[in-house]
Amino acid sequence: MEVIAQGNLSKMPTEFGQPINYFLPLGGEMIRMNDLLGRKFSLKFDGRIHCVSCGKLTKKPFGQGFCYPCFATAPENAECIVRPELCEGHLGKGRDPEWELKHHVQPHFVYLALSSGLKVGITRETQIPTRWIDQGASKAIILAEVPYRQLSGLIEVALKAHYDDKTNWQRMLKNEVPDIELVQHKNEATSFLPVELQQYVTQEDKVWELTFPHLDVPKKVNSIQLLKTPTIEGVLTGIKGQYLILDNTSVLNVRNHAGLHVELAF
Repeated sequence: MEVIAQGNLSKMPTEFGQPINYFLPLGGEMIRMNDLLGRKFSLKFDGRIHCVSCGKLTKKPFGQGFCYPCFATAPENAECIVRPELCEGHLGKGRDPEWELKHHVQPHFVYLALSSGLKVGITRETQIPTRWIDQGASKAIILAEVPYRQLSGLIEVALKAHYDDKTNWQRMLKNEVPDIELVQHKNEATSFLPVELQQYVTQEDKVWELTFPHLDVPKKVNSIQLLKTPTIEGVLTGIKGQYLILDNTSVLNVRNHAGLHVELAF
């Protein structure tokens, strides 16, 4: 195999289509991963890790590719990222108020999606349908629209007693997805909300359907970590969420390896 590109891994950008189109940015190149389906390829980690925020070399990545100082101070790692109901960006507060204004004091959507099962989640307006693609959702429907992040978190908290807020990645990759009527569940979810939050429920009931590029659906999946197994090699049989799926049941979550310097060959 010939080395085609090398550089630091980062989340794969996508384009909505039937199926979804995936790209791998690597060292100034933009490789269309759909074109590699059915081809043998390898990714080799050379031991170098660059912080995705400051770019400095780091011995160990924290979060999704940060050095520890950036992990401790960057607004992308604030508590309200995982607990949006605690967001204070709309009050002019946060680790970086200017960043909060740009990212959190913006329209947010609460949605129901089918990835491994029915789940509730939130995302910014600009991340539709990217958020669902990254989660490997086969269907999604918007439940509510709010003007800033904290309100979306309050709605999500109200629904967590009735719906999951996490994706089972193994079931998602094996396409073990139940057949669920999303419009019906949207109506039910609305009834679970406090009266003061029901005003944000949207009237449109569009159901988004997403298909992912694949040659085969794996019956077993084995997650690979490049920090433990520096080289992965096999035939690319599918891409779903942010996972590359190989013919030997190995799967690699590209986003979780952000900052690692690799060589891509095929």
